[in-house]
Amino acid sequence: MTGRVVVIGVGNPFRRDDGVGPAVIEALRARAPAGTMLTDSDGEPGRMLGLWHRQDAVIVVEVVHAHPGQPGRLHTLTAERAARCAARSASTHALGLGETFALAAALDRMPRELTVHAVEGEDFGLGRGLSTAVADALPELIRHVAKAIDKAHDRLRCAGALTDERGSA
Repeated sequence: MTGRVVVIGVGNPFRRDDGVGPAVIEALRARAPAGTMLTDSDGEPGRMLGLWHRQDAVIVVEVVHAHPGQPGRLHTLTAERAARCAARSASTHALGLGETFALAAALDRMPRELTVHAVEGEDFGLGRGLSTAVADALPELIRHVAKAIDKAHDRLRCAGALTDERGSA
């Protein structure tokens, strides 16, 4: 089995910039290729782990607090780098992505590949709507995630072709 591409927009649209993950998911709904699962999450680790399987390629979209920060700056991280950076940045959720990935590794639930696309946020107060810096970065973030989806599908197809060749040999 070649797996799926799972895109998880982490966040809460009622906490201003924290809504960027769900905003990316909504923007991609009309143009995601077949075999792509688009979903939102509040970031709770158990629910996050339930969204993917070991053979999947997972793309997480999240807003981060960085210290010092530059609101609107984009980051692309592997799971390992995201876990290392968790000590220097903070999630807007009780447990951050670093803790989620550590739990997945401990439970042998890491997906085949996992990438995080993040934007540094500015305003996490109550209310809807992104800050100007994050709203300005949103189109570029959507492009990055769309490109990552296409590349993940290509890698999964190649992995499936290799598995088919080995299985028939």
